[in-house]
Amino acid sequence: MNASPVPRAPMRGWPRGMIGALGLVLLGLVASFTGLLWPQWRDNPDLAHGFAAPLVFLLLITESRRRGPWRWLASCQWLTVGLVAAMGLGIALFALAGLVAASLAWSHALVLFLLASALSCFLWGGLLILAEVNVRVLPINWSSLTAILLWVLVTPLPNGTYTRVTLALQSGVTASVMGTLHLLGSAARQHGNVIELARTTVGVADACSGIRSLLSCLFVGFFLAAWQVREPKRRWALIVIAPLLALVMNFIRSLILTLLANSGTAIGGTWHDATGYAILGVTTILLIWLAQRWESKEPSQAPALESTGLRNPPRLALVIFWIGLGASSVLAVFYGANSRPPVKSGNARPDLKALLPSKFVGWETAPANELYQFADILGTKQLLERTYVRSIGNGRFHEFSVYVAYWEPGQASVSRVAAHTPDACWPGAGWDVQPVMARPQISLLPKLKTVTAEQRIFKNSEGVAQNVWFWHVYDGQVIDYRDPYSLTALVKTALQYGFRRQGEQFFVRLASDQTWSELAQEPLVREILARFSAAGL
Repeated sequence: MNASPVPRAPMRGWPRGMIGALGLVLLGLVASFTGLLWPQWRDNPDLAHGFAAPLVFLLLITESRRRGPWRWLASCQWLTVGLVAAMGLGIALFALAGLVAASLAWSHALVLFLLASALSCFLWGGLLILAEVNVRVLPINWSSLTAILLWVLVTPLPNGTYTRVTLALQSGVTASVMGTLHLLGSAARQHGNVIELARTTVGVADACSGIRSLLSCLFVGFFLAAWQVREPKRRWALIVIAPLLALVMNFIRSLILTLLANSGTAIGGTWHDATGYAILGVTTILLIWLAQRWESKEPSQAPALESTGLRNPPRLALVIFWIGLGASSVLAVFYGANSRPPVKSGNARPDLKALLPSKFVGWETAPANELYQFADILGTKQLLERTYVRSIGNGRFHEFSVYVAYWEPGQASVSRVAAHTPDACWPGAGWDVQPVMARPQISLLPKLKTVTAEQRIFKNSEGVAQNVWFWHVYDGQVIDYRDPYSLTALVKTALQYGFRRQGEQFFVRLASDQTWSELAQEPLVREILARFSAAGL
């Protein structure tokens, strides 16, 4: 690798045309991926920084060409090997994304993450050609590499990763606030991610965990490190400081809101949003100030152009790139040709109240009156939850609750719905998940349609256990959250059903202190399952 600003030779004829076409194709891939992610950036506040991604990409590419350092790759077998690896991995990731989409839909976070990784591979392959010593269009340096990496930072995290990170952040913030309150002499008790104060309770929700500011600050940190700072140590320092600063500032915000709530101030609405925007703004300003203090840009001169022609055009590299891109295009055409229209397109919105009996012999019924406070988080107002309670004598009771949510086609991505499973939400209320050996087969009467439910067992700090069963219905088919880990299952689903377009979604959750073998014999449960079956769930 040559680190000096070697003069750039002008290209003529076939190589010049192919290099120009390569650049246009790479920009086209970026534009297409931007269009795919735009709804995610618009609807998911955690990814709002993604709107800046196209502009940041172009700025970093310009910075790479204008200020260098101009590092060119020698034309050798290792360049060919690297290009084959990049294009091969990109094709494999794109193929896997399509197979996962057959089970989870194209808008699922795992699919988008795989597509972002595939895009990065294709961009890296293009960079290897553009940085070849006989081409010298775009050098390999921190700016060009950051431009490729940032597409992964504006893509939804896979749901399992997102849930684990969010829960860890929630627990950390809650414990830190509790410790500070005790130091200040304020009485408080902790229940999961809920803090019980003298006058009220405060819950550290997903949005308050710091995941939003963490992702945004990572994006800003990488960008500023490439845009403003040139010394490697300072670059890495800025990248490390960015997420740490986000976590510290989010803790300060959570502490302020908790102290306000403890003083009797209503922290919902204005206070909640104002402190969030203020903390994010202050964090960004601090990162910009730090980057400017560490700025080490030096005046540089662009390399002069030679008058000689291109002697060794990278024909083999171009052929490899176009073959790889052609294979991906064939896959894209295959996926498009096998996409199936929504099963229930144009159907009327279901009546959720008709799914759950308001009264049933032997049971007392209680609706969840505060359910609609989660409508903005879930992205729908079509929500219903009912809890059924029955006395079994000696002051003991059996409890059975049912929750149903509905989204019209295109109203929310699969990822947004899947991000709010009991795995993600219940631990925040103080429930710890217990291991489950098997998943039950639930028969939906009277059609005897059998579906496999996801099962969890949760226990709280008092030792009370709750059995939870849930399933996520997308376009008339239950999503199996374990299928994405089985390549055989993904291929089978793709061949059987094709690749999904937007469809309506249901999320159904059952919870009880009884086991399923006990609960399945209850007339109330059989009645509810029969109504689900009649509604096409």
